[in-house]
Amino acid sequence: MILHKGETLFRQGESGPLYRLNQGLLKIVRIHEDGNSTLVNIIVPGEVIPHHSLLSPNPYYGTSIALATSEVEMLPPSEWYRSLEQDPHKYRAIALQLQDKLRMMQQRIDQLTEAAPAEKLRKLQVWFQSYLSSVPITDILTQDEIGQFIGLRRETVNRLLRAQCASE
Repeated sequence: MILHKGETLFRQGESGPLYRLNQGLLKIVRIHEDGNSTLVNIIVPGEVIPHHSLLSPNPYYGTSIALATSEVEMLPPSEWYRSLEQDPHKYRAIALQLQDKLRMMQQRIDQLTEAAPAEKLRKLQVWFQSYLSSVPITDILTQDEIGQFIGLRRETVNRLLRAQCASE
């Protein structure tokens, strides 16, 4: 199935199938009781989501929204879990996927622990360019989401982006 930027794949708290992202980018946002949302993850091509349901079913932790036009393949839960029972080697594939996600999270930790806010933003921009090279990050994420993702206030992100534009 094709999702266009801004379209929702699934909503927090619902239950349903797993999905493989073949092309594009998705964001996972967590909606709080007061209605505010927090960006918690970016899903890249090749990932099967939700991660917490790869071995056993659980309701969706967050809401999945397309950041760009994305190609997504639905994986019916009954087939997915039956295939695990029939082919234990698939557990290795899941372990490798989770290992890749852990490494991506380690990169995020590196971004978050950077002392200089400008360097945090630069590292995130470089990471995004590896997936969407011709699209500026500000066309994909809001300043609030950028700040949430790298641990900065929106005002700081705004100041850094303006400084980047002035220096170009």
